[in-house]
Amino acid sequence: MQLSDQEIVRRESLNAIREMGIDPYPHEEFKVNTYSGEIVENFKDDQPDAFQEVRLAGRIMSKRGKGKAMFAELQDSQGRIQIYLRRDDICPGEDKSLYNELIKRHIHLGDFIGISGFVFRTGVGEITVHVKSFTLLSKTLRTLPVVKTDSEGKVHHAFTDPELRFRMRYVDLTVNEGIRDIFITRSRTITAMRSFFDQRGWLEVETPILQTIHGGAAAKPFKTHHHTLDMPLYLRIANELHLKRLIVGGFDGVYEIGKMFRNEGMDRTHNPEFTSLEIYVAYKDYHWMMKMTENLLEEITRKVLGTTEVELADQTIDFKGPYPRISIYESIEKYTGIDISKMTEVQLRELCHKLHIGVEDNMGRGKLIDEIFGEKVEKNLIQPTFIIDYPIEMTPLAKKHRSEEGLVERFELFVNGKEIANAYTELNDPIDQKERLELQLELAKRGDEEAMAMDEDFIQALEYGMPPTSGLGIGIDRLVMILTGKKSIQEVLFFPQMRAKSSKE
Repeated sequence: MQLSDQEIVRRESLNAIREMGIDPYPHEEFKVNTYSGEIVENFKDDQPDAFQEVRLAGRIMSKRGKGKAMFAELQDSQGRIQIYLRRDDICPGEDKSLYNELIKRHIHLGDFIGISGFVFRTGVGEITVHVKSFTLLSKTLRTLPVVKTDSEGKVHHAFTDPELRFRMRYVDLTVNEGIRDIFITRSRTITAMRSFFDQRGWLEVETPILQTIHGGAAAKPFKTHHHTLDMPLYLRIANELHLKRLIVGGFDGVYEIGKMFRNEGMDRTHNPEFTSLEIYVAYKDYHWMMKMTENLLEEITRKVLGTTEVELADQTIDFKGPYPRISIYESIEKYTGIDISKMTEVQLRELCHKLHIGVEDNMGRGKLIDEIFGEKVEKNLIQPTFIIDYPIEMTPLAKKHRSEEGLVERFELFVNGKEIANAYTELNDPIDQKERLELQLELAKRGDEEAMAMDEDFIQALEYGMPPTSGLGIGIDRLVMILTGKKSIQEVLFFPQMRAKSSKE
């Protein structure tokens, strides 16, 4: 590997530090008693005795000054704060090498340090830590991008290339302001979700990620092989069928927040690996689940954002319920002027060609309807909207509608033109369920790689009896995209899937 000039300099400094008898990667604990954000938020000039013995640790992000004193900027987990280093404070005796050699010559931007001292305000009004002691905690061997904002507010040397940012998220988090906030919002969203469910007595559970049958959703799976058992296994595309087994087993409410895997295309809202919430509650139906979803999202936004309104670039999304409810057939007629409710597969395929919607020969009636809906309706659903009452061909795991022939009791929640939630009154008739999965097998024979597989064990579980149940799935990544105003799923994943690096990179 060819080293850059800066990388050579840092390695030379590493050797020099060791020759000084200083361990550049010490083992000892450095005790921190405060953080930059706490100081900046709470320091008051009329309370001079506060923050007189502070201990902070973090990265050096800037240095200026070459004489017996200098200013630097320290970044910790809460932000940045200015620090003031004076040679005679750090080296009160005759030996000044710690300051002259280590701090001035061999400490570089990005190095981790620990300091102790007291807080004061400079003559120009900046809150600053006057350093009394200094410890090197970790020497960096690569140079961080130096992102600077000038007096006119222009950003220079910005680390903005998406390819680099997503591959090197650790650098992105270090140098770009606001990136950490995205993931703090993500964490708080999941915490608020768990709190909502736990308060209602529903149990958080874990189900298998490696599964013998890819079921629970219409998607192409990732396939692997277990050598000891000599059998194929699949990364789960959904956890639905295992969670329903737990309802059969006697739990009134179970939920799981975890990773799902689908071997499909990638775009702004799809990653092969994504995080989903699925919850199943016994003795409920999809009408109840719609109300619960409204309450859940309203509580999450209030806890995380302090309001139900989310400000996006060109509009305001309000999560306060109730949300409009419109059937999928009505929504398609609203935005195309065409009633497709009685159309056959052949007629739907002809309509897709007429509307210039690309479809494949192996698509059945349900897939064709889904393509029309996705192309003509989704983009118009900006405010939270429930699309309800889907054709039976689109949803093999949902219960038949109680009053409308050919439909099932299902809803999807759309926000800002994208689906973020999917729910059913769950099908608990084992005979009906088996017939539906057999129809999926016929689609698979036609070449539909996303058709569901037959799960005989799940059918057997239903034969032991599952109470009336409603289930809900929420795409956490897409929800966080909306709450943080991001247009790409890669922005809300710490480590999104990337293409393989070429030999030139």
